[in-house]
Amino acid sequence: MTRKSLRHIRKSLAFFTAVGLVGLTAACSSPSSNQPEDGPVEIRFSWWGNASRAELTNKAIAEFEAANPNIKVKPEYGDISGYFDKLATQVAANDAPDVITMGGAYPAEYANRGALLDLSKVQGSLDLSKMDQGALENGQIQGKQYGVSTGANALAVVVNPAVFQAAGVELPDDSKWSWDDFAKVAADVTAKSPKGTYGTATVLTHDSLDAFARQRGKSLYTQDGQLGLDKDTVQAYFDYSLKLSESGAAPSASETVEKLNVSTEQTLMGMGQAGMMLTWSNSLSALSKASGADLKLFKLPGETPTPGIWLQSSQFYTISARSKHTDAAAKLVSFLVNNEAAAKIIQSDRGVPSNSGMRTAIQDLLTPQGKVEASYIDQVGKMDFAPTFIGPTGSTAVSEITARINTEVLFKRLTPEKAAEQWISESKAAIGK
Repeated sequence: MTRKSLRHIRKSLAFFTAVGLVGLTAACSSPSSNQPEDGPVEIRFSWWGNASRAELTNKAIAEFEAANPNIKVKPEYGDISGYFDKLATQVAANDAPDVITMGGAYPAEYANRGALLDLSKVQGSLDLSKMDQGALENGQIQGKQYGVSTGANALAVVVNPAVFQAAGVELPDDSKWSWDDFAKVAADVTAKSPKGTYGTATVLTHDSLDAFARQRGKSLYTQDGQLGLDKDTVQAYFDYSLKLSESGAAPSASETVEKLNVSTEQTLMGMGQAGMMLTWSNSLSALSKASGADLKLFKLPGETPTPGIWLQSSQFYTISARSKHTDAAAKLVSFLVNNEAAAKIIQSDRGVPSNSGMRTAIQDLLTPQGKVEASYIDQVGKMDFAPTFIGPTGSTAVSEITARINTEVLFKRLTPEKAAEQWISESKAAIGK
């Protein structure tokens, strides 16, 4: 059994143990407090990210503590690779942080299992009146507010013009390029670059599968929580992923596995060894800093005639249902999304702010990369794209299924056709449909 398989099993066991213990501890733990607290309290705040994000967040925490001297915030952070494994274990032990940063389908996953606080219970300390309506809806599960959007984000292609210039390859026209164009230009950059530099930093990801499908009129999930993809779409995705690797446009299978779950600084784009990287728009600043290059954001290939892009909350602030200091936790979340001092520190690190007042407050402070991110989000926001639907319970496992099966395809242990069949079978099992 591989280390990767063992890690996946441990993660699954930890999470489902947490599921059982959430219900068991509800009856025997002291109830959480929704009332303002007069005495000094300590709350824990967890997030993932690199050293730069930690530095910015700790500065924002210091501002909060200065404004709220009776509340002490204990930061807990680490790399994304182990973040949700640790969280599952903490929830299982009834030791979750008070304020928990989440992303993707995790808020729905944990809320549906009773691990997150219905934020209407702390509305006296959490002001959401200035948030964009779309951002509010992104944090709602079955009509209840469980998450607060940290900011807007969108898929993009990060481009390093210096790599293109060194290879003597012209930058593509992102207003009309196709996925075939992306593959061709990436292979061209690899062929004309020093060994170890590639046209595209990675093969495709679970998020790009979503966009790939949306461009074909499909969706990862339907409004009623069903799987929305058919075999042909998934097979086309795995076919394309294999094509990128085989052509040299992207790294080989072994190199791809080596680069899974590495820090921003260790990615090929972060090391200046990639011409393009399909990732989230708010990665631009960190990747630019790591690479020391003037990076750009391009639109996804294949966006004509049907866009696959969507606006997504970069992350969410949530509060543990078992927190004993929900009032203090709500005050921290409110400060992070509504206070100008916090906004001026964090800027666009967690996405372009979902509070219009905070967007105005940081506009003149944004770095050139931050302004590029904000401009890109503004451009995407004006597009007419299909709605997105939060994944049902069990959907967090689907992204892991995608990555694992994609690896099997790259190593040629599965054909794209068999991979598509297995993906659909495992994904349906994961969401219980």
